[in-house]
Amino acid sequence: MVAAATSIIGVAGAWLVVGFDFPLRRTLSWALVLPLAVPTYLAAYAFGEFFHYTGPVQSLVRSIFGFQTIRDYWFPDIRTTPGAAFVLSSVLYPYVYLTTRVIFLMQGRNIADAARTLGAGPAKVFWRVLLPVARPAIVAGVALILMETVNDIGAAEYLGVRTLTFSIYATWLNRGSLEGGAQIALVMLMLVFALLGAEQWARRRQRFHTGRATHMQARPPRTRLRGRRAVAALLATGLPVLAGFGIPLFVFGQYAARRLEQFASPALGRAFLHSLATATATAIITVLLALFLINAVRLCRSRGITIAVRLASIGYALPGGILGLGLLFALARFDNTLDGFMRAELGFSTGLLLTGSAAAVVIACSIRFLALAESAIRSGMEKLPPNLDEAARSLGHTPARSATKVLLPLLKPAIFTAAVLVFVDTIKELSATILLRPFGFNTLATHVYENASRGVPEEGAVAAILIILTALVPVMLLSGALARDREATM
Repeated sequence: MVAAATSIIGVAGAWLVVGFDFPLRRTLSWALVLPLAVPTYLAAYAFGEFFHYTGPVQSLVRSIFGFQTIRDYWFPDIRTTPGAAFVLSSVLYPYVYLTTRVIFLMQGRNIADAARTLGAGPAKVFWRVLLPVARPAIVAGVALILMETVNDIGAAEYLGVRTLTFSIYATWLNRGSLEGGAQIALVMLMLVFALLGAEQWARRRQRFHTGRATHMQARPPRTRLRGRRAVAALLATGLPVLAGFGIPLFVFGQYAARRLEQFASPALGRAFLHSLATATATAIITVLLALFLINAVRLCRSRGITIAVRLASIGYALPGGILGLGLLFALARFDNTLDGFMRAELGFSTGLLLTGSAAAVVIACSIRFLALAESAIRSGMEKLPPNLDEAARSLGHTPARSATKVLLPLLKPAIFTAAVLVFVDTIKELSATILLRPFGFNTLATHVYENASRGVPEEGAVAAILIILTALVPVMLLSGALARDREATM
């Protein structure tokens, strides 16, 4: 359900803002990215309160139609599997929107106009030309969404939907069975590899060429919509923003306004600093690792190195629960082996150095989000002339100097994109952090989760607003940079 809904919302939004002109189009073209700043668990808490019996929607229904009790009318329950799919779709569709919009901007409008000159109508152009061209981008975006959906723990638990991810957490911590959690993790791992295999199979014959736009090429004008069509386009692009970003901001903004004293809370301040430190460290580590791996592939051109890099980037496909559980075993084994060696050889104990430390959280996030950094930087690298660094080396530069003096300056936009994506996802990360964090180490995400688990999500409203605002700043910077970059080619 999430895959179908996000595909429809993301593709329709990208098609409308790229190919048509209607009121607020320019604003909505970057506003459609804003739900990326809202974690799935925050969206679940907000939607649960917004559509609750005492919430604004049902209160408005009762006031309009004169209903007195819940028995007088029917209202869909958000705490169901379709309700959970609706909530997840509201905040995850930007993955499809971003990847599809890039393809439409780079080549969609040119080939669409070529098709129209041959007599094809708008509907036929979309279904027969634009959609096949964008299929690899749509599949890539949906694959990320499927991974995020499988990884979700907070939204599923709050909405009462039993998932394998939550079962790992409950089996380990609530029932005290680490082995049972590991068995469930293996079942999930098979599901993840099935999803990865399905994605690769769907794209096995897909090839597309990205033409380079120059300033001398005039881009064809957008089709101007008027009347009912303009209103329909405005609703189709505006409602996803209002749902995925507007509802969480409205709900938690109201709660936070009545709890302004929490902004001075030392515990909340520590959670905020922990989140910033973890996200910054993860962004730096993943960007450096991604640059090293991509440069290794570029220089060595070895099939073995390429396969190793792909394996190193598979972490994003692993749900945080699986990653946290596996990392716990690995770090405990490392710490115990090191401690045994130091006791035998030097006569003192090192204890647990990594297990149950903040470093374990950073390691887990770095493993999981390395794929994001690698993908963003690799996309930027593919846009550069293939022999650029070779030309620099023919002029006497060493491989290291040509990489730092030639390639790095040209890759700054891609590096910035990679750092922003990793920073935002780490700020929102919950499942691995819950399993690996040391005692007393709270992030903003775990602070909100603890309050929601006690049935008082409103007590975590200030932390929720801080998460949204902290993630919103880099998301807006990124969407603005992308908009400027793309509009420059229009």
